[in-house]
Amino acid sequence: MNIELLRRLCETPGVPGHEHRIRELIEAEIEGLFDEVSVDPMGSLLCRRDSKKKPKKGAPKKIMLLCHMDEIGFLVSHVTEKGFVHVQPVGGFDARNLFSRRVLVSTDEGDFKGVMNPGGKPVHISSPEERKKIPEPKDFVIDLGLGEKAKEVIKVGDMVTMDEPLLEMGDKIVSKALDNRIACWLGIEAIKALGKAKHECEIHVAFTCQEEVGLRGARTAAFAIKPDIGLGIDVTLACDTPGVPEQDRTTVQGEGFGLHVKDSSFIADRGLVKEIEALAEKEKIPFQRTMLAAGGQDGAAAQQAAAGAKAVGIVVGTRYIHTVTEMIHKSDLQAALDILAAYLKKA
Repeated sequence: MNIELLRRLCETPGVPGHEHRIRELIEAEIEGLFDEVSVDPMGSLLCRRDSKKKPKKGAPKKIMLLCHMDEIGFLVSHVTEKGFVHVQPVGGFDARNLFSRRVLVSTDEGDFKGVMNPGGKPVHISSPEERKKIPEPKDFVIDLGLGEKAKEVIKVGDMVTMDEPLLEMGDKIVSKALDNRIACWLGIEAIKALGKAKHECEIHVAFTCQEEVGLRGARTAAFAIKPDIGLGIDVTLACDTPGVPEQDRTTVQGEGFGLHVKDSSFIADRGLVKEIEALAEKEKIPFQRTMLAAGGQDGAAAQQAAAGAKAVGIVVGTRYIHTVTEMIHKSDLQAALDILAAYLKKA
């Protein structure tokens, strides 16, 4: 398993609308793997691998993997005269996870390390009532240690990401941005795994932008490609942790990839779900069916593009999503890779 590639993907900053560094990393990694690579006006990286043998009838079927590049983060909204940086979130944050974080502010001139804390009094001088208040994400400010000089280097619109390294912990991987650099990793490694396989289908891997703010890049990419089948590659919840009822756990880590059949953005094609399920059973690849009561993913954009497509999600159960401690089980990631490679080889 190419952990070092996943490490580079996770540790490279890239929030919605600022995916350029991730895109450049992927472009270098996929050199020679596709027949055509292009960047669309939204900034998504569109990669096509032609069919390697003549279909039995008609034109090659288009299968599209949608792998979003962006991570949740912030954009600078204001810099005070004293150099404190105010931000607006791009993506969904639970403010309880934002206290006392180290961050990276990325500018055209370079990166600056900072610390993020809410405005207000520290514990030593605050009242019990003040300590109960949970700030909103907009209440947090960043201190770069630069004082008034911050105004000279930080601009409105600059990107802010969490500054944390990827860690291996036994059978687990922990990192910020596993949502959704896991999908970027799978999109690359699945094509590598194909090797010289003579598949009938035309394979499109779209490394999309701005998923965390409404599947925006996936919508334009899917409209351009008009796939027959869309595979939304993403993470999903693994709430197999204390304090969560069994019926809400979504997935259990170590029990295989998630075959995602529903969320608030789409309902998967029944036939496609059964087809992938049968293939997983035949290849002895562990899996679990998954549903989410809320949330969405790029498979929905493929399903609704142009005249529509069949769609399903291939997902990896992740604990502590949208924090710097996102955690996956290595075997679940391997299972997701195995089912993608098996499906594309036979398609």
